[in-house]
Amino acid sequence: MKGWRARIGFLVAPGNPTVEPEMQALCPPGASLHFTRLSASGPAGTHAGQEARNLSQAASVPEAVKLLAMLSPAVIVLAHTATSYTLGQAREAALVAQMEALSGTRFITAFGSTLAALAALGSTRIAYGTPYSEATTLQGKQHLEAHGITVVSHGTLPNVRNIYEESEARAYALARSVNHPDAQAVFLSGTGMPTIGVLQTLEDDLGKPVISAASVMMWHALQVAGIRHSQPGYGRLFA
Repeated sequence: MKGWRARIGFLVAPGNPTVEPEMQALCPPGASLHFTRLSASGPAGTHAGQEARNLSQAASVPEAVKLLAMLSPAVIVLAHTATSYTLGQAREAALVAQMEALSGTRFITAFGSTLAALAALGSTRIAYGTPYSEATTLQGKQHLEAHGITVVSHGTLPNVRNIYEESEARAYALARSVNHPDAQAVFLSGTGMPTIGVLQTLEDDLGKPVISAASVMMWHALQVAGIRHSQPGYGRLFA
């Protein structure tokens, strides 16, 4: 695609309607975005069966990466945070290394992007909120702590029927509910929960950085692709 400085590829969970429009909202001139779907069985977006879906999605990553690699992207992003929670530290690191060897390009995860963003913000103590079950949320908490992040408070979104049916208003309420005076930043996990449109409002209201899985993976992908672009209105990462 002549004229584009960088192509960015995203591996998206089946049933997730949120990633593509949120990434397009954050996409600066000079980048083209490309999406393919992972494979998973069972109902999408429910708490029940999420662990099994995460494992089946992880197993489908190599074939999806092969498809995106045909475009010669600057970076490929695993756009699903909970898969990293299921895999754990060693298996996530192994997956990243294997996919980079397979594709010949940088491969990053939404969770790895979270760590990069927190480092850039100088935040090691966070409040953490998810639309997941308590069990999956605790997996995420343990995964963060295994990487040196202190989770001073955490919480889950109540009464979730399907993660992909949630709203920015509910994401805003979740961030407010988990915020803690000792937290240097607030992290909202879950790429299926819409967050992009409320990040700046949350930062203005809470007086601290607020990041989401969606915002950090786009920010990190742009960093890896060598695109420096300020985009006010989406929090300190993009300002």
